[in-house]
Amino acid sequence: MKVDGGLAGGNLGAVAAHARELEQLGYDGALSAEVNHDPFLPLVIAAEHTERIELGTGIAVAFARNPMTLANVGWDLHSYSKGRAVIGLGSQIKAHIEKRFSMPWSHPAPRMRELVLAMRAIWACWNDGEPLRFEGDFYRHTLMTPFFEPGKNAYGSPKVRLAAVGKLMTEVAGEVADGLILHAFTTERYVREVTIPALQPGFDRGGRTRGDFEISAAVFIVMGEDDAEIAAARRETKERIAFYASTPAYRPVLELHGWGELQPELNALSKAGEWVAMGERITDDMLDAFAVVGAPEEIPKLILARYGDIVDRVLFYAPYQSDPERWARILADFKTG
Repeated sequence: MKVDGGLAGGNLGAVAAHARELEQLGYDGALSAEVNHDPFLPLVIAAEHTERIELGTGIAVAFARNPMTLANVGWDLHSYSKGRAVIGLGSQIKAHIEKRFSMPWSHPAPRMRELVLAMRAIWACWNDGEPLRFEGDFYRHTLMTPFFEPGKNAYGSPKVRLAAVGKLMTEVAGEVADGLILHAFTTERYVREVTIPALQPGFDRGGRTRGDFEISAAVFIVMGEDDAEIAAARRETKERIAFYASTPAYRPVLELHGWGELQPELNALSKAGEWVAMGERITDDMLDAFAVVGAPEEIPKLILARYGDIVDRVLFYAPYQSDPERWARILADFKTG
């Protein structure tokens, strides 16, 4: 199982050193997330200062952009990194797409399918000389003149991974993407009973197999060296789980476990800004379902026991302050154990 590290993008001046550190520690990938900064800029810096590690967005908001802009940045990053780029995309939710990005929202799964296929058509035009004739329900790309064509990429096209929670988006990932990014708000049971079965129809439509595909999981980790650290980690992780659980689109994960009625309650609390109260609604059983909980030396074996046969790569997700040296030890144990 491969391990990815998060690449902090808030301070671009610190990215080079952080990327080098991730590579030296033995991480397989460095992921830049679109939260409050652009997700692609840090990867350009990371590409300049590393040689081996994969560089990906985890995630970039797909519907805040269009296939041509994504194809361009993907082409450039893949070329500059010498074939190490991975374009990780997520749909976000309607409110953010319409109210934060001022972009259209409709039928997210079919739209995402078209967006990826349009990107691939653009790359095929540039890399293989195929005429650009993509006409879909959401995107239309039929003009490419020599002046705007970057030419063949020596490293081919970057990989594309899609973030998905629901069945429809998961099927789309299986059909058109190179991998699936599991949202941190998932459980082992949901992955086994809902996600994996939902991939198969997509594989069938795309003429692909599980062997052609990578599943990545951001895994909540709760740990600490003493009772105070563990208590803080539990509290802050519960608050993050509650934040995700308040989202209507993620309710199916709760429903599978019989916790569906909690979602509207948490949603109401979120609108009132009651973030601490939201975390208090998350029980210990819920925490154990969403997070790996244990002493630092136990974390690698606990992750492998839970996801070792169904996930290809993981990202340690700890929404609290912790010692970086501890994560380095956990990674080393993970790689050797």
